[in-house]
Amino acid sequence: MNTPADWSAVAQALLARGWMLATAESCTGGMIAAACTDLAGSSQWFERGFVTYSNAAKTDSLGVPAALIDAHGAVSEPVARAMAAGALAHSRAQAAVAVTGVAGPTGGSAEKPVGTVCFGFAVDGQVRTETRRFAGDRAAVRAATVAHARLKLLELLGEPSQPLPRGLI
Repeated sequence: MNTPADWSAVAQALLARGWMLATAESCTGGMIAAACTDLAGSSQWFERGFVTYSNAAKTDSLGVPAALIDAHGAVSEPVARAMAAGALAHSRAQAAVAVTGVAGPTGGSAEKPVGTVCFGFAVDGQVRTETRRFAGDRAAVRAATVAHARLKLLELLGEPSQPLPRGLI
C-alpha cells in the first residue's frame, strides 16, 4: 500500500519544475489522486483529478472520442493516451497520469485478462503509454496500479528509478 511518504519524491520532482499534476483514473477510482492529496501541502503540486469510470465520463470530462473507445475498447493504450492528453487539456497541469484497466474479479477477456492496466503519462510535451498486467485480487491490482504510476512518474520526471513492487507479472 502506498503511504504519503511514497509520493513525496513525486511532489519534490514536480515542485522542482514548478509543475502541477492532474490524474485521469478509471480502474483506480481516484486512488492516485487520494495518494497525492494524502500529503500535506499537495495543493502546491496537485492540480486536479478526474475519475472517469464510465465510457461516457471519459468522453464528457476528458474529450476521449467515443469512436476511439469503440475501436480499441476502454482498456487500451490509445484510450489511456487520450485520457492523459485530456487531463492536461482540461486542467492547468503540466503533467498527467491516466489509468484504465480491468481490476476484476470480472470483466476480463482472453485478450485483456483481469489485471490488465493501460497507462498514459504526459510529461515534457509527450504522452507515453504502456500496458502492464498485475497479479492478485481487485485490491492488489488497484494498489499495484497506483504504485506503478508513482514509479513511472518518478522515472519520467528524472528521478532515480526504484524497483517495481512485488506482484507484477
